[in-house]
Amino acid sequence: MESTDGRGQLLAISDLHIAYPENRALVEQMRSTSDDDWLLVAGDVAETVADIRWALELLAGRFRRVIWAPGNHELWTHQKDPVTLRGVERYEHLVAVCRELGVTTPEDPYPVWDGPGGPVAVAPLFLLYDYSFLPQGCTTKEQGLEYAHGTGIVCTDEYLLHPDPHPSREAWCRARVAWTERRLEEIPGDLPTVLVNHYPLDRHPTDVLRYPEFAMWCGTELTADWHRRFRVACMVYGHLHIPRTTYYEGVRFEEVSVGYPREWGPRPGPPGRLRRILPMEVQAGVRGTAPGVGRGGGGGR
Repeated sequence: MESTDGRGQLLAISDLHIAYPENRALVEQMRSTSDDDWLLVAGDVAETVADIRWALELLAGRFRRVIWAPGNHELWTHQKDPVTLRGVERYEHLVAVCRELGVTTPEDPYPVWDGPGGPVAVAPLFLLYDYSFLPQGCTTKEQGLEYAHGTGIVCTDEYLLHPDPHPSREAWCRARVAWTERRLEEIPGDLPTVLVNHYPLDRHPTDVLRYPEFAMWCGTELTADWHRRFRVACMVYGHLHIPRTTYYEGVRFEEVSVGYPREWGPRPGPPGRLRRILPMEVQAGVRGTAPGVGRGGGGGR
């Protein structure tokens, strides 16, 4: 397991969505505060390989280490992207791009943060979802999707995120969960972890969604105990576009998304602020819901 000594900050961001000019401008302004800062990027950088490369290359040049976990948008086979790879081949292509840029991926050895608040193993994850976060009253994926189509709240993944060569997205999810679980079990038992995933490892952060049916595309029950099993100091995620800090069973969950410009108005403070994971920020009132709990509707999610 690789280790890098340092005295900086472990920072995090997600859901950069740089196809929006306002978001791209925010990324252009992102900089480290010292030569020792690391940056965790928890997915949804962009939809095209060119945009993903641009953003990660820029950030890799400004931070001592950039660690990336993919979101659903990176995995889309989008009509605007000349790279037409699907499923596993697309993911592997993005991993190759990251390695070319010196960005750490879920396929690489987990680095150890030895700066303030460490040491902790930092593990970027790629897990997907399996439709186990079903709407109330539904007991099967089919029922959940029928309900979602009835409300009009259907994730674009249903049309653009292909699981090839897996038979389904949930099959791909189960394969990723099993493989990742084995890797996490290899981390020394005396070492805490920071787990970085696009989706929360437990369902509780989705309780504040304006459209609860969107939770189906937000994770898997298979990871519901990982924050306890793997000595998690902090679980970093995005996807919901509800940036906030919560605690669940004594474990800190940090939602670090930038989100879309239309979502920024109700939030306190400017958009795009890098969240400090370690050393831990002193915050008040972190357990409640946050302004702008509107994630979960329709097309671009």
